[in-house]
Amino acid sequence: MTALGLTPARARRRRLSAPLVAGLAILGLSLFLAIAPGLVAPYDPTAFDYRALLQPPGWAHPFGTDNFGRDILSRVIWAYRVDMQIALFTTLFPVLFGTAVGALVGYYGGIWEPIFGRVVDVVITFPFLVLVIAIVAVLGPGLLNMYIAVGAVGWVFYARLAAAEIRVQNRLDYAAAGRVMGYGDARIILRHLLPNAAAPVLVYWMTDMALSILLGSSLGYLGLGAQPPAAEWGLLIADGKNFMTQAWWITIFPGIAIVLTGFGFSLLGDGVADLLRPDA
Repeated sequence: MTALGLTPARARRRRLSAPLVAGLAILGLSLFLAIAPGLVAPYDPTAFDYRALLQPPGWAHPFGTDNFGRDILSRVIWAYRVDMQIALFTTLFPVLFGTAVGALVGYYGGIWEPIFGRVVDVVITFPFLVLVIAIVAVLGPGLLNMYIAVGAVGWVFYARLAAAEIRVQNRLDYAAAGRVMGYGDARIILRHLLPNAAAPVLVYWMTDMALSILLGSSLGYLGLGAQPPAAEWGLLIADGKNFMTQAWWITIFPGIAIVLTGFGFSLLGDGVADLLRPDA
């Protein structure tokens, strides 16, 4: 029996659950395409070819071409680099800063809880997307300003989740034992409370990265995210919106990439949740 009360065979089945394996496979391929798109893409994603305007999918261009003759397959592949970067950078600051703030609020409580509660109330009063669009509109379009906008709003949700988990863990016997043994607050929080409260935050992070790809594509479609001539899925869909009746492939294939990558993050989150869930 393992420490969780599982037989070795059952422990292996939990580690290799279907959602976890499928999510790792999809995201492994996505990371490979993001790191080395030039090894896979058959064409330069920004090269115009006026002899191949709006060509349908075929042998020369498996995903077809756009109104400038650019190869859609190459642009979809190169967009992995931008969109995976969006998934990471829009969530990295919120998860780190939000978890740190939530841990402090959940541990110390007192006057900090009502102050934090008012901050949360102000943020969640407005729809998340509306706030992000408003901030980007003020700062100007571009990926950096999008990261700033999402970071300024998104950390609150991680902080609220972390505070709730730390509050629960802080009431358990092992936390009280640490204080009796003379451990400092920093040691109790970092070495004991946070590791036991990290599972929900980690699972939420996986889901949030999927949502960040959708957010980045939405802002790209609106012209507030990545800017031309960059290859980004939202931009590709925006490029094809005027050609839906005659060149459906311009928008369909980037849309499939968005759905598939988001599905990979969701599967990975489900697999991690199963892996970290205490045995019943």
